[in-house]
Amino acid sequence: MAIRYGLIGSGMMGQEHIRNLTLLEGCEVTAVSDPDAGMRQRSVETSEGQAQAFADYKEMLGSGLVDALLIAAPNDTHHEILLDVLDTPYPILVEKPLCTTSAHCSEVLAKAEGRKAPVWVAMEYRYMPPVQRLLKELNDGTLGTPRMMAIREHRFPFLEKVGDWNRFNARTGGTLVEKCCHFWDLMRLTLQSDPVRVYASAGVDVNHLDEAYDGRTPDILDNAFVTVEFANGARGMLDLCMFAEGSYWQETIAVTGEKARVEAKVPGPARFTHDGKERRSEVEISHRASKEVVREEIEVDEAVLQAGDHHGSTYFQHARFRDLVQSGQGDPEVSLEDGLWSVRVGEAAEESARSGQAVTL
Repeated sequence: MAIRYGLIGSGMMGQEHIRNLTLLEGCEVTAVSDPDAGMRQRSVETSEGQAQAFADYKEMLGSGLVDALLIAAPNDTHHEILLDVLDTPYPILVEKPLCTTSAHCSEVLAKAEGRKAPVWVAMEYRYMPPVQRLLKELNDGTLGTPRMMAIREHRFPFLEKVGDWNRFNARTGGTLVEKCCHFWDLMRLTLQSDPVRVYASAGVDVNHLDEAYDGRTPDILDNAFVTVEFANGARGMLDLCMFAEGSYWQETIAVTGEKARVEAKVPGPARFTHDGKERRSEVEISHRASKEVVREEIEVDEAVLQAGDHHGSTYFQHARFRDLVQSGQGDPEVSLEDGLWSVRVGEAAEESARSGQAVTL
């Protein structure tokens, strides 16, 4: 039998989740809750008429229509929603960031202790096919011990969302939490260690400066350099620019050990390219001893690419979550603790950017 999903929040990311679940065998979206009437109607259409719409998620919880929950509501609502739904017996997939503050994340972890049904934090970037290939090379020992990791994301600004809630730190946690929790998660996963020190230099220099909301100008960062030191001596670096539309690669993720360097190169969504066409990602492996360089294009099904803005990763993450739920065994691949760590690092980076000082975790 198919897993019946109930969505809490059905904005831009919620629509991506619906499209991918509709593609995936063994999954169907049967219920959606959202306070915005327009998004409720759109969700019914995106689900091809399969979903019943609710204005309040608490009403949806008692409908008998769902087997699993997906939380895709605005960041600042996650804390309250999670404290409610953790009392249910349903498996939960919650969008990143887990919460907007590490204190709220810690409350969620405490509430979830002893819970039987899994809670999985949606870190889509782990599941991009080129990143999966990078992680395979790491696990196969191609690199040796990973010592350095450099991530560059040069992309378009934050998109328009319902009520433009993503324009302010108070609702998002700040760019280095909201957007970049993916990268702190990838660094911790890849470098196989916990972060101990964070330094950031960042600014609000280009985006959204001509916008005003009740007399307030958006305060989210639009560019940053961040370095992260890890307990095992490894180092990570992020180069973020959110006014770099048209970059040939949206993300490049390079990891280097004593044996080799592996770099994953990911294009942005087709709808933001000059020709509107999907491009393949690439992986490049540079072997230190032989000086051999191997380059490979990574092919992803066109329908999967068209279903979202994250190079197929939403689809592949859902497949893994589905398998976990159907088996009834095992632990989430992205745990609540992983979600907490990604917010802790983002929080420290935001603090460092404001103070000009390194922050010790």
